[in-house]
Amino acid sequence: MYIDINKINFGYEKNQLVLNDCSTGIDKGEIVAILGKSGSGKSTLLRVLSGLEVPLNGEIIIDHQVIVSNNHFIEPNKRNIGMVFQDYALFPHLNIMQNIQYGLKNKSKIEKEKIALEMLELISLNEKYTKYPHELSGGQQQRVALARALAPNPKMLLLDEPFSNLDKELRKQIRKDLKRIMNQQNMSCIFATHDYEDAKDIANRIIYIEDGKIVKIEENI
Repeated sequence: MYIDINKINFGYEKNQLVLNDCSTGIDKGEIVAILGKSGSGKSTLLRVLSGLEVPLNGEIIIDHQVIVSNNHFIEPNKRNIGMVFQDYALFPHLNIMQNIQYGLKNKSKIEKEKIALEMLELISLNEKYTKYPHELSGGQQQRVALARALAPNPKMLLLDEPFSNLDKELRKQIRKDLKRIMNQQNMSCIFATHDYEDAKDIANRIIYIEDGKIVKIEENI
């Protein structure tokens, strides 16, 4: 497995687990949906994977590198994991090109521009590069957030309820866009959702989570 999640436990308060013995594995290039109701633990699992939360115990291995164990913790900025939050978290004072370039540390100006242009091509927003987030539709903002997360070429991409702010028709289009982009990049992707249609349309596998426990894993062929 490219990503191994082994017996992860996490709680915001003592004696109250939000994640309970969570274990699963994800292949390179696989898209996995974590499906569950609000408060089930799906977003918390993404936060633990990204390093925003520290588990009580358990182990996470990505591409043969231990990023979390009982005596080891790699900081979020050193994990090479991209994350798209529910509200997209674009910088309103930066234009689209600048937003995409934001995460490209230790790159020359020419390299940053080249990568950003490639990302704009990928998300089909070449002509919008000078626009600011407030000048874009919700679907376009979502694609920019995706491009910004992909620009540093992360080992994996995490998305937390990526379609919740979109109307029904736009959701369908963005789901297609996301699947196309992920397949083109051959990148492992985990996204949390409470919507079965989101999971069914995009994921290779669906992980069902209830009260912090993985209760079922379903192949989606």
